[in-house]
Amino acid sequence: MAQKTGDRRKARVRRAIRAHGYGRPRLSVFRSSAQIYAQVIDDEKGVTIASASSLEKANRDALKTGANIEAAKHVGKQIAERALQAGVKQVVFDRGGYLFHGRVKALAEAAREGGLDF
Repeated sequence: MAQKTGDRRKARVRRAIRAHGYGRPRLSVFRSSAQIYAQVIDDEKGVTIASASSLEKANRDALKTGANIEAAKHVGKQIAERALQAGVKQVVFDRGGYLFHGRVKALAEAAREGGLDF
């Protein structure tokens, strides 16, 4: 069965992360049409170190919607704070199958401003 283009792109990104990640945790992004989610994952242990999403109660009250760049920036700052509290400073950015544009780019830039290094 043939793979879809998105699946091939996701596999290509994950392969590059494994090759060049040097054991660093992975900052994984998932965006749906209505929300955005981020997790810092330690693949060696199989554990989620930190997570943030636009669905959390504080974010639902503060944000108009979870599907815009403002929400992505807010989630990016939160994931950076939580990762730093957990002792993680360097990560590898996993954009999944998404292009580095729009909400994904806004989340990444906010996480960098928050203190994560990638």
